Amino acid sequence: MASTESGELHVVVFPWFGFGHISPFVQLSNQLSLHGVKVSLFSAPGNISRIRSTLKLTPMAEIIPIQIPHIEGIPPGFDSTAEMTPAMAERLKLAMDLMQPQIKTILSELNPHFVVYDFAQHWMPKLASQLGIKTLFFHVFSAVSDAWIMVPARKSDHTVDDLMKPPIGFPVTSSIYLKEFEARDFLYVFTRFNDSPTVYERVIEGINGCTAIVFKTCNEMEGPYVDFKRTQFQKTVFLTGPLIPRPPSCELQEKWAKWLGQFPGKSVVYCSFGSESFLSDDQIKELALGLELTGLPFFLVINFPANLDAQNELVRALPGGFSDRVKNRGVVHTGWVQQRLITSHESVGCCISHSGFNSVIEVIVDDCQLVHLPLKGDQFLNSKLIANELKAGIEVKRRGSDGYFGKEDILEAITTVMVEVNKEPGLSIRANHKKLRDFLVNEEIQNKFIADLVKELKVLA
Repeated sequence: MASTESGELHVVVFPWFGFGHISPFVQLSNQLSLHGVKVSLFSAPGNISRIRSTLKLTPMAEIIPIQIPHIEGIPPGFDSTAEMTPAMAERLKLAMDLMQPQIKTILSELNPHFVVYDFAQHWMPKLASQLGIKTLFFHVFSAVSDAWIMVPARKSDHTVDDLMKPPIGFPVTSSIYLKEFEARDFLYVFTRFNDSPTVYERVIEGINGCTAIVFKTCNEMEGPYVDFKRTQFQKTVFLTGPLIPRPPSCELQEKWAKWLGQFPGKSVVYCSFGSESFLSDDQIKELALGLELTGLPFFLVINFPANLDAQNELVRALPGGFSDRVKNRGVVHTGWVQQRLITSHESVGCCISHSGFNSVIEVIVDDCQLVHLPLKGDQFLNSKLIANELKAGIEVKRRGSDGYFGKEDILEAITTVMVEVNKEPGLSIRANHKKLRDFLVNEEIQNKFIADLVKELKVLA
């Protein structure tokens, strides 16, 4: 194995090929390289250009191209889940399993101290140990979502009724719960596709074999849930802190800057659900009508699965006459936008999001009030962490059996944090939001998380 006598630590970073996973791995790579750690990031070729736009390429950071083996069901050139149907994404796990000989060859040449890997590479600890390399399982999700689902206590405890309740030993101080429709969504992680290990099996095996667990969080936000994971696995746990990326250095597109610039400070509602979370037609209609009812200016981003014609789908899904009624105060867009530059714009005061953990942290840092409308998986628990535990945002009210929400539920949530700001609960939410933001933007605190992590890794190496 590589020596640390020179003082230089070398870490290989290997995310799952979905941008909700790649982004936190890139954020971690940036922070480690700034603290003198050599980082080699593995990427499929089709993702490299997008990674280059956010990875600080220095002598301490490099991208290593790796090839996804050809496998039936995935056309050549499909290198990220953003381009894939759900069935293709399941096949991608099988393709990743076939990468083991390639990965072993590259690791033996690089000879790093650590490999930081993701949920799909459950085989990594065994492979790396043959080369004398230590392994770090990196959780890109919140600790609470992993603590609720990805623990040994869930091994035979995964019916819908089971998943509505916390696992045995879960922190008694917690106010987290799941509704029926949310618990039902988590059945996915226990479902077997293509005779491949389930997501749950991959995670449990990947953690059981690793040298240490790394969480993209901190005790200040999720201490009890980090402790529960540590107890469940009896493993060393390292914390990176929330890994807040800096806003892009480029400028906002002129047409959006001009449009946003016509509204007063903190008056615009921005609404987006990421690139891989999709609303149904009924949900799009109720959301659009709710935004209309607020009377506030809004910027609504609606995306669709890659195999659909987004523009046609958007026209079909929006309520009749909607675009004409809101044309002076509403933008409806499909496709990519410069989200960080929009949420940090002085006119934007609120963000309705799917509650992906990366997005939530970024939106708080950008000083936008949070309205949560989670759509799947960990998003449900992220929402409850911020809205129920930290009380720094508000979740849209929904029916427990099927997750239905109406336009009035959208209106109520937005009004609470954007209009009724001088009475409860809006007043408390804003105060807690400010407290959390002050913590997240404190560079000295956030820098110490990484400095401490690097010290601990050097000792472990």
